Amino acid sequence: MFCSNCGKAVAEQAIMCPGCGARPFASTAFCWNCGASASPNAEVCVKCGGTLKKGAEVAGNVSSKSRLAFVLLSFFLGGFGVHRFYAGTIGTGVIMLIMGIVGAATAWIMVGLFQLIPVGMWALIDFVFGIAGRFRDGKGAVLKNW
Repeated sequence: MFCSNCGKAVAEQAIMCPGCGARPFASTAFCWNCGASASPNAEVCVKCGGTLKKGAEVAGNVSSKSRLAFVLLSFFLGGFGVHRFYAGTIGTGVIMLIMGIVGAATAWIMVGLFQLIPVGMWALIDFVFGIAGRFRDGKGAVLKNW
C-alpha cells in the first residue's frame, strides 16, 4: 500500500503516513495501490488500473464498532433490527423492529409470515455482509475490526 497524499509505502492498517503525516488513504494525488502520481480529477490509476477512491474505504474510513458484536446481534436478534441500531443505521432499524414485532404478533393467523420472511432474509443478508466485512455503519464507515 502507498500513501495517496505523498506516494510513500505505508502499512495497510496505517492511520497516519510516516512520510507526510496525513491520513494515507484520504487523497487521490497518488495511487494507493501502486504509488504512481495521479491527476486530481482521475478516478482510475493509469499505471495499474486501480480505483483511486478505494483507498478511503480500505483504511481511512473504518468504523470503530465491533464487527463481532454486529454479527452476533444480527444472528440472534436480527429479526428485530437490533444490529442496525448498534451500527447506527437507526431508520432501517426502526423499520425492521416494527416489521418484526407486527410479524411476530400476527404470525398465529399466518398474516405475520408476510413480514417475518422478508425481515428474516434482510437479517440474513446483513449477517453475511457483517461476516464479509462489507457492512457500513450510519456514518458510511465499513465495519472491519473484529
